[in-house]
Amino acid sequence: MSDNELGAFLRARREALKPSDVGLPDGPRRRTPGLRRSELATVAGVSVEYLTRLEQGRDRNPSMQVLAALADALRMTPEERIHLRHLNKINSGAIGLCPSAEQGPSRTVRPTVRAMLDRLEPAPAAVLNRLGDVIARTSGYERIFGPIGLLDGDPPNVIKYVFADVRARIAYPEWDRVADEHAAALRLESSQGDQYAAEIVAELTFAAGDAFAERLAAPPSPPRTAPAERLAHPEAGELRLAREVLDLDGGELRVLVYLPGDAATSAALDRLTGRHPGALRAVTA
Repeated sequence: MSDNELGAFLRARREALKPSDVGLPDGPRRRTPGLRRSELATVAGVSVEYLTRLEQGRDRNPSMQVLAALADALRMTPEERIHLRHLNKINSGAIGLCPSAEQGPSRTVRPTVRAMLDRLEPAPAAVLNRLGDVIARTSGYERIFGPIGLLDGDPPNVIKYVFADVRARIAYPEWDRVADEHAAALRLESSQGDQYAAEIVAELTFAAGDAFAERLAAPPSPPRTAPAERLAHPEAGELRLAREVLDLDGGELRVLVYLPGDAATSAALDRLTGRHPGALRAVTA
């Protein structure tokens, strides 16, 4: 890794776009690929001189407003925006600085909890910490949520997936309701002075924009977990999943268990898990 990853990333994204991608005329044939610095500067509302300093690593502390303007101008995806913010933290020297006075979210589970998950097979079930990290799961959970991309993170995080992964809007037919639920839960954690939650709030505010920020600014309401969730699975079709949530360790961890909410979902889950028909019976949510 070079000592100017932020500048290299900005330049690579600039060179990957054509003027027409950002609403500018393509003009005559060019000797260099992508947007000129002057074109990006115009669209982002920054000076060419400042953009040059950023790309060359001579300025290492751009504001969040400047980064957001560049991310918008470069048509970055939510994942690219998260990466941009991470590179900026490295550049500024903020990476690795974590609140030492506060215990971080749990990333491990007790052997007894793992044994409980084993007993729940083939049902889809997972253990999540207070910030939405998936820290343990059954194979049934992997077969349902792996194909939609939820488990791609390290560690996988449900809240980040919902807001920062474009696949989530396809996977959840009721995305707005799901987003409301997760934003309310995260707001509750951050309002209690949890600096780890505040970091995720800052990350998603930058990565997801208004879709997240407007929910966070809405009048406070208690998080409500709907008893059933609809999921568009790429292999099994639309699933209707009944949910049960069990809190552990005073709310630090929760076990989320999914069961088929109708006969069609029951049959689809049996096919996904390779079990005999009726292994997972439908329940009424």
